Amino acid sequence: MNTTLRVLSALLRYPDEAVQQAAPVFSALLVEDGLLTPDQRAALAPLIERLAHDDLLDSQEAYVALFDRGRALSLHLFEHVHGESRDRGQAMVDLRDRYEAQGLEIEAKELPDYLPLFLEYLSVLPPAQAAEELAQPGVIISALAQRLEEKDTPYAAPMRILADLAGAGGEEFVIAPADDPDDLAALDAAWEEEQVRFDSPAAPGSAECPQVSALVERILNPEPVRSPTHG
Repeated sequence: MNTTLRVLSALLRYPDEAVQQAAPVFSALLVEDGLLTPDQRAALAPLIERLAHDDLLDSQEAYVALFDRGRALSLHLFEHVHGESRDRGQAMVDLRDRYEAQGLEIEAKELPDYLPLFLEYLSVLPPAQAAEELAQPGVIISALAQRLEEKDTPYAAPMRILADLAGAGGEEFVIAPADDPDDLAALDAAWEEEQVRFDSPAAPGSAECPQVSALVERILNPEPVRSPTHG
């Protein structure tokens, strides 16, 4: 389950060069992990193919247009529960504490409730615990899957698979209403948010850009990623 969650995390994160170059190995990793059915793996194939072969800027623009124009398809889970209320802030703190308890450290200015980040956290847990914690936002994930399916986007496939793994396929949940696609202020704000990743400690002088080998290693390695030692 660990490898599958990490692959799904990579498929749903903002597409960068590391995702593009690692995408051709995702299918083989999913086969080796053995969690998904052949039909589920086949459903992921169009997105994997697109991430591997489309122009990177086109992939990034499509991702922003789909997920970052407003709240309707936000991958920040707590937006669909707490909105911008004070309760969301406390929920963020609690979730960050859970990450840190597993030796994970958030890098860059991303919020803890970002779904790909949450999936990386789940991937370091024992499978039974990971399944239990994935079920907690299952109704939100299911609602997002339905909305993505209505848009006929290949990103619906990983979201639907997550909903199935969470056991939430038949439940209903009212998420944020559809947003104005011409809300340029929301789009500008989305562009200002930095993306996030969990990384192994970098060697002194190494580049900050994630490397393909590092991404694949994180997918294959079920051990917690430890925070860098400062000294």
